[in-house]
Amino acid sequence: MTTDVAREAAYRYSYMRDAGHLDFIHKARKCEDFFAGVQWDNTDLVKLRSQRRPALTINKIMNTISNVAGEQLFNRSMVSYRPAKDGAEETADALTKVFMQISQNNRLPWIRSNMFLDGIITSRGFYDVRLDFDDSMRGEVKICALPPNSVLLDPDAADYDGKDWLDVTVSRWLPLDMIEMLYGKKVRLELQGVPDDYSPYDCIDSGDWITDRFANNTPYDQLKTQSYYPADEAGNKFRRVRVLDRQYKELSVLEYFVDTKTGDMREIPTTWEREQTAEFLRQNDNLGTIKRKGYKIGWSVTAGNIVLHDKTSPYEHFTVVPFFPHFRRGRTIGIVENLIGPQELLNKARSQELHVLNTTANSGWIVEQGNMKNMDDEDLRDQGSETGFVAVVERKDGLEKITPNQIPTGIDRIGYKAEEDIKNISGVSDYQTGFAREDVAAKAVQFNQARGTTNLAPVLDNLNRTDTLLAERVLSIVQRFYSEPRLINITGTGLGAQDEQVVVNQITPEGTILNDLTLGEYSVNVTSEPERDNYEDSQFDQAVRLKTEVGIDIPDSVIIETSKLRNKQEILATMNGNKTDEQIKFEEELDRRNSVADLLLKEAQAKDKDADANLKSIRAGKESIEAQQAAIENKSDVSPEVMLEMKLKAYEIAVQAAEDRRTETLKHVQKMKEIKLSAATKALPSPNEGAKKDAA
Repeated sequence: MTTDVAREAAYRYSYMRDAGHLDFIHKARKCEDFFAGVQWDNTDLVKLRSQRRPALTINKIMNTISNVAGEQLFNRSMVSYRPAKDGAEETADALTKVFMQISQNNRLPWIRSNMFLDGIITSRGFYDVRLDFDDSMRGEVKICALPPNSVLLDPDAADYDGKDWLDVTVSRWLPLDMIEMLYGKKVRLELQGVPDDYSPYDCIDSGDWITDRFANNTPYDQLKTQSYYPADEAGNKFRRVRVLDRQYKELSVLEYFVDTKTGDMREIPTTWEREQTAEFLRQNDNLGTIKRKGYKIGWSVTAGNIVLHDKTSPYEHFTVVPFFPHFRRGRTIGIVENLIGPQELLNKARSQELHVLNTTANSGWIVEQGNMKNMDDEDLRDQGSETGFVAVVERKDGLEKITPNQIPTGIDRIGYKAEEDIKNISGVSDYQTGFAREDVAAKAVQFNQARGTTNLAPVLDNLNRTDTLLAERVLSIVQRFYSEPRLINITGTGLGAQDEQVVVNQITPEGTILNDLTLGEYSVNVTSEPERDNYEDSQFDQAVRLKTEVGIDIPDSVIIETSKLRNKQEILATMNGNKTDEQIKFEEELDRRNSVADLLLKEAQAKDKDADANLKSIRAGKESIEAQQAAIENKSDVSPEVMLEMKLKAYEIAVQAAEDRRTETLKHVQKMKEIKLSAATKALPSPNEGAKKDAA
């Protein structure tokens, strides 16, 4: 049985290797070399050196990739969870803080940067997320970045997130000490007597290079033939063994919890005993169980013909989380591979340009035989191009310098075109690298920088997709294995930040569970936020500009709070006059009351203006009627006189009403002024009173 498991793992590895992984290794190695500046073929270098021709390396790829990586560094991901079905808002917040603690423990931002760099250089980057028991017997989530060359994907799959992958294999070279620690001394003794090149299933091949270590790029099958240790015991101590870590899907009958109200299903953990499942059903009346066919994850670890591990995986998913900068139906594309051609053209153009200049300085001589007095032909060839060269000749016309060939027109343009091709293909322009022309307006520079990030939008979108997959895998592990009460410690980052503690799965005196992470469904929300240093700088700059340029009255304490001053807390305390917390709160309340009083006063004054304008309008109407009445008194027509008399009485009533409203408005304004004066002049409690109150 164990032989069948090892044979299946080895045959599957061979198929993955030959169906595309070996091609990926060669492409990845070439991309890594070009990023590192190893951009000339050894055969070409030997030939150029034999012809005394230069081979320059103008590495534009490293600068380009560094700018792309900078976009990721300045926009970190922020993961949060939101309640979905049967999820609680408080539990979602607790899950978010649990992820923050996992991120801090694993130093996820740095791991993310390494994984992103793997992806944009080789076209593939990988996380590995699983439960680890090194620091806690309860287990904690561990996240690491896997070397892309060691991860073999299902050649027949074509999806990004791995849901349709049938298997994934990670090839590792482990020392015997580590194998003994993980799988026991018995396994070590078995492997200790097996030769390095022993593999009944053709597992050992030169395609698996040690490329992601401090060693050189020599294939392992060549390194292992050399003896570096004097004794066999020492060799066994440092010797490494090829281990195939394979996770695969196998069809099986699975048992699920079913919500009889909503129909939602969740797989019963394979680690649960029957009594634990029955107890869970008793606590949840609306749940039942059902059996149906589905995939479960198998996990085998083999070394040659020896099986180190073969059990069902405790996880609902593969532990490998992929990142592909550009993904097109199973084909992964990075950034470096499309820059190799322009980079080679740039190196060759610059080298050829230098070669032409060198030949111009030493084009050669035509000399009549026997004309040289102080040197022979060999000395003339070696010293003829040196500064201060002196030739003693029999006749002057017997020594002539050969006219060199002119530099071909446009050879310098080839190098310029190659540099422009690198910028256009990568999408990293001079505006992104900070080398834009100085005569360009600042707004134009900002606009072009903003537009430049559009070229990287697909890459950053796939990175966001990977972050979402990682957060989902972490959520699955946490809900499955973080079932006991835990105290989550979150360390505050930044100057003056406070640490935080969160208790999860805690049983209350009422018998309920506080922040039960095992129940409910939650969705993942991944957003990008600027790097903390850049974010704080932008906050400070905006606060200063709003105060100095826009004229908004921002308190000085806010500007100091957003600054990066080392002792800003002491400065704030000095500005507050070393006041107690009670005094500071009282002043804040006083400022709030002043703001409210100012608002009410402004509203009252606005009403006063409206009432005054209304009164003036009514009085003007009354005066017009009185003038018309005086003119009509000289006439004999009675009917208009009576009509005007009625209008006059109506205006008199309106005037009286307006005057009454104006009087009430003035009283209201006076009252608001008294309130504002009282709030502004109210005395603060003295420090002695505060001390007496604290003592009491």
